[in-house]
Amino acid sequence: MKVTKVDLAHVAVKREQYPKTRYPEIALSGRSNVGKSSFINKMINRKGLARTSQRPGKTQTLNFYEINEQLYFVDVPGYGFARAPKPEREAWGRMIENYLEDREVLKAVVQLVDLRHAPSADDKMMYKWLKHFEIPVILVATKCDKIPKGKWQKHLKIIEKDLEKVESDPLLLFSSETAQGKEQVWKTIQYYIQNKKETVTTEFETTENPE
Repeated sequence: MKVTKVDLAHVAVKREQYPKTRYPEIALSGRSNVGKSSFINKMINRKGLARTSQRPGKTQTLNFYEINEQLYFVDVPGYGFARAPKPEREAWGRMIENYLEDREVLKAVVQLVDLRHAPSADDKMMYKWLKHFEIPVILVATKCDKIPKGKWQKHLKIIEKDLEKVESDPLLLFSSETAQGKEQVWKTIQYYIQNKKETVTTEFETTENPE
């Protein structure tokens, strides 16, 4: 997808602040240090629109990035960050759940996991929660440039096993440094937006997506 226009159009903590336009939305979820901001910037060809931080857990709102006046990326607060006060973490959790459960224009959640490490307990909990509520999931394994290519398959299999990945859910490699996987991620996102039956192919597997 060629991105020609993008803006941080809405910042929300409650339903009344969500966009009123009916553009399809793709939510972005992951641990606080998984590289969500870098993922967003690489996908939209902007170096600093989504702010990276040395302080994980800084995002405390739902950030709606409007892309080409036809799509939103929705950056949700990173999970698994214990340094914030418990009441604050609980408030973030309610905000995220309210959005994910009730948003009709939400087409899928991109759940980012770090290819270098086995999925954390929070990664597993988030994936199971999304599957329980039947929310489509696109798994993206970030930071693949940090691991030799010959070991990618081994680490992907660990992610599949530990998450108990549903066979039809895509699992894609990604690097914000090299742009590895960028086109494949866009292709997969467009499939979920269009909801067409087609084959989504990665370097390691071919997954037939359900209607």
